[in-house]
Amino acid sequence: MSPLLVGALLFCAMLVLMAVRVPIAIAMFVPGALGYIALSGTLPLLSHLKGALYARFSVYDLSVIPLFLLMGQFATQGGLSRSLFKAAASFVGHFRGGLAMAAILACAAFGAICGSSVATAATVTQVALPEMRAYNYSGRLATATLAAGGTLGILIPPSVVLVVYAILTEQNIAKLFAAAMIPGIIATIGYLITIGVVVRRHPEQGPATQRHSWSERLTTLRGVWPVVAIFFVVFGGIYGGVFTPTEGAAVGAVSTFVAGIATRELDLAGMKRAFLATAETSGMIFMIFVGADMLNSALALSQLPAALADTVAHLGIHPVLVVAAILVFYVLLGCVMDELSMILLTIPVLFPSVMGLDLYGLNPTEKAIWFGILVLMVVEIGLIAPPVGLNVYVVNGLAKDVPMSETYKGVMPFLASDAVRVTLLVLFPAISLWLVRLMG
Repeated sequence: MSPLLVGALLFCAMLVLMAVRVPIAIAMFVPGALGYIALSGTLPLLSHLKGALYARFSVYDLSVIPLFLLMGQFATQGGLSRSLFKAAASFVGHFRGGLAMAAILACAAFGAICGSSVATAATVTQVALPEMRAYNYSGRLATATLAAGGTLGILIPPSVVLVVYAILTEQNIAKLFAAAMIPGIIATIGYLITIGVVVRRHPEQGPATQRHSWSERLTTLRGVWPVVAIFFVVFGGIYGGVFTPTEGAAVGAVSTFVAGIATRELDLAGMKRAFLATAETSGMIFMIFVGADMLNSALALSQLPAALADTVAHLGIHPVLVVAAILVFYVLLGCVMDELSMILLTIPVLFPSVMGLDLYGLNPTEKAIWFGILVLMVVEIGLIAPPVGLNVYVVNGLAKDVPMSETYKGVMPFLASDAVRVTLLVLFPAISLWLVRLMG
């Protein structure tokens, strides 16, 4: 059996195991280990495993993942999302669909200190959904808005997905965060426009609320200052060269903890939940790292990534079309896999192919950063697209009276907004790279 065929069979075996609901880490590790034995032998596998785990987990940059997760958990348990939603609602709630727009703005602001899509969707839903129900918002618009808004948790830095991408491709985390800023803002504006279009066609889905006075609005802004302060301290420090992204994550976690204590929202039980959730999520991510590393090592032995890169380079197809095809592949893969598993599995295989293409004359660093932002955008689509859409399941778990089919119908306009944004980013790399180039 040829090594290339073994590599193809490994990938197919992984998909089969995932289809029968084997945990993702195991679904990647087992085919990888068997393939490594088939290609190299048992003793080489044992020798590889002896050093592979240490090589992976001794990477200093990995510590940024649990720190940003802990920062997000403190924000979640500290009730910061409630203040964000109230402030946004006081400014835009009197518009038709205003509470839905406020939910999007709250998700964007909360995502700036969270970094997790699911946490953003779940946290803001608990605050915003009762308000939207009180004003007779349709279940379709309410749940779809919250599911789509949750994706801003990974689009707007800090983003755990971008951290993992940076580690895999050996890119600068701060530059990737900078590159995601403008696309994240465009995503937020796109979602606001989408809500405006929906309620213009169906006014009954998002009725307006009462208008707040300026004094009331200024009062609600007082509860927002911790989020603004944390964002500027963390990212101002990172981009100002005061500390590294890992140190910034630690500062952010401590700052969010202090903010939760200061607002008297974070109690002892909340601290316990925050630490436990961080440990569980970090453990899951690191186990996926182990499984993906094993599978990718076997694929490297099979020479499948190199053969794929060589094939792509000699296809004679325009490089931008190749990138577009890869993005479509990610959208389809997102229907059956979570975002981290996709990144860990596919980047080592596809990244060399992309780096071998001549794309708009970009240098290697710009090309890697631009491609990372594109991957982040399409991975986000998988969080709300049928048939899986993890954010949809999370929001529907909190809105049990709304049929899942209604939420999926509601997310279609948001997916159209996503498609427009991704197209713009593919055609105009400068959108992602402008801030990066300013940084030098």
